[in-house]
Amino acid sequence: MASCPLFLLAPQPPPPLVAARHCRSPLAGSAHPLTSCRAPRLRRRQSFRCSSSPSSSSSSSSGPRERSPRPRQRKQRTEQRPGSGSAVDPVGFLVKTGVSDRAFAQFLRDRHKALKDRRWELYSRFIDLKEGSSGYELLGMHRHRQHRVDFMDWAPGARYCSLIGDFNQWSATENCAREGHLGHDDFGYWFVILEDKLREGQEPDEYFFQEYNYVDDYDKGDNGVDAKDLIRRMNEEYWEPGEVTSRKSRWETVAKLYEQMFGPNGPQTEEELGEIPDAETRYKNWKATQKDESSSSSPSYDIIDTGQEFDIFNVVTDRASFEKFQAKATPLAYWVEMRKGRKAWIEKYVPAISHKDKYRIYFNTPDGALERVPAWATYVLPDTEGMQSYAVHWEPPPEEIYKWRFGRPKVKGSLRIYECHVGISGSEQKISSFQEFTSNVLPHIKNAGYNAVQIIGVLEHKDYSSVGYKVTNYFAVSSRFGTPDDFKKLVDEAHGLGLLVLIDIVHSYASADEMVGLSLFDGSNDCYFHSGKRGHHKYWGTRMFKYDDVDVLHFLLSNLSWWVTEYKIDGFQFHSLSSMLYTHNGFSTFTGAIEEYCNQYVDKDALIYLILANEMLHELHPDIITIAEDATYYPGLCEPTTQGGLGFDYWANLSIPEMWLWHLENVPEREWSMNKIMKVLISSNHHMLSYVENHNQGGSLLPR
Repeated sequence: MASCPLFLLAPQPPPPLVAARHCRSPLAGSAHPLTSCRAPRLRRRQSFRCSSSPSSSSSSSSGPRERSPRPRQRKQRTEQRPGSGSAVDPVGFLVKTGVSDRAFAQFLRDRHKALKDRRWELYSRFIDLKEGSSGYELLGMHRHRQHRVDFMDWAPGARYCSLIGDFNQWSATENCAREGHLGHDDFGYWFVILEDKLREGQEPDEYFFQEYNYVDDYDKGDNGVDAKDLIRRMNEEYWEPGEVTSRKSRWETVAKLYEQMFGPNGPQTEEELGEIPDAETRYKNWKATQKDESSSSSPSYDIIDTGQEFDIFNVVTDRASFEKFQAKATPLAYWVEMRKGRKAWIEKYVPAISHKDKYRIYFNTPDGALERVPAWATYVLPDTEGMQSYAVHWEPPPEEIYKWRFGRPKVKGSLRIYECHVGISGSEQKISSFQEFTSNVLPHIKNAGYNAVQIIGVLEHKDYSSVGYKVTNYFAVSSRFGTPDDFKKLVDEAHGLGLLVLIDIVHSYASADEMVGLSLFDGSNDCYFHSGKRGHHKYWGTRMFKYDDVDVLHFLLSNLSWWVTEYKIDGFQFHSLSSMLYTHNGFSTFTGAIEEYCNQYVDKDALIYLILANEMLHELHPDIITIAEDATYYPGLCEPTTQGGLGFDYWANLSIPEMWLWHLENVPEREWSMNKIMKVLISSNHHMLSYVENHNQGGSLLPR
């Protein structure tokens, strides 16, 4: 079994702000000399105050200079974040660390203003960060309660969208998005419905909005309970004698209202509809039909609608009717009987798309037709016949769904993390699997005394030589190692052994593959990424996200939440932040001056995304662990976002493994300086992740 790098981390006293002299690609094979790995301390600027005015300077020689009174310190403006309980100071961590730099402080204030504007953009589309990071609940493939499957994806540059796959013999016209707002919205989200097909000899449901429970094999709905009988039983229980006479056709009224609003075929079609009268007119018409009924037949409710926009209807009633209404209990138990179970659904319908069916998304764009793997696909397999891949619909039956056995373990003390790659974790000359890793490697990690495991290359990637860092499908596990349920079992077994599970997340760039990945997803060059030169990494050729786009933020935030929610991941290491924080992608010589962290090459939108990501993760998942891998040691990586920091829990110190490598290659063993080694080991170790060796050094020690 291949040995894997070890690194430790332990909380220590606060550090000075540091910066690397040379920013190196995390995937580069060559190592820098030890002198280039040392991070020089940021120089604190000497501030001075003029003690005399021009007029007084001329007379200073004639007499002793009077010291001017000390200017009154201006109070720092702070704001209170709703629900945080702490004041927000955009430059708070600078004051705490004693760093004084006007340009960087102004940059932090400007960034904070831009952060508030970005939050406003997000909240104009989503209620809060929770909704803004829950896109996986709607986008992608999801089974609907009404015997159908709904599909949604974002492609603002497309003119036509449909699903093709095994379920429709790869036809581009059979399952397409409808025209108008029922098929796509103004933001570029496409909506496709796959209707389940009736089995031979079966009759359609009496009501087109009949709901099904696909998980439970049996429930009361499978008894064939008549809906009209349920309505009658509800009326007898809920209404007093005489009151029900005005509501004899409640179920039919609902059906007629649907037909009046959406047409006879339901909300899936767009038809010419007549004008619906306002609420007051409808109420008066209804009341005219009840004039022959006794006063006890219906409660004395009147609705007053002034007709103004955004007006709230005023319901006027007498006290007796109100108290009688409040005392009644809602008959929810009967509504449960309305939903039928899985057995009834299987008996009546053939699924529109079955478990493990292959499919792709088909676009018609200004440049022609395209076939793409959906951006929100949760399982992707390569096509053996060509360079393309296809998504796999993952909807196992209830008896095959993985059932979690263990919860998140509680780790005491500092983290001891075992870094590894599933594919190279075995001793045989083949790509190892999730199952082999679970049975062979996890017990070894536990017995060696570690309490956390960090796995590289979990997200789906087409290029295996990239070690998983050129991600093509962000919501899918790598199919080379196994299925989604195989990875769930790995995480579950690790939790059972008391191990936390961390994964490398690559939101700093994406694969440039145009057949499988997100590049040119909808035919346009700027769907998820910047256009022009800025949209491509300077050296690696990968695509760079545009972090100022709300829909891109929605995608990335939802991706983080997906891995925590679906796979119970305990934390992330954000890979290669230097690639996203600077427009030069971190390939520049750093002198240690703090101005290099706030000049024209710094991507402020990327910084804002990292702040939002940390705020979302720590707000929704308080025990989550976030680690920053940044070769430039950007100031404030592990400082609270309320104090001007980025909000990470730990940062990866890349200088320590470089130090060991430099000693091994250049210094005889007897000449090693313990003072220099200890200085590197103990300097700036606040929230530091200290590697013994790093996966970026692969091949550095091999014979040349």
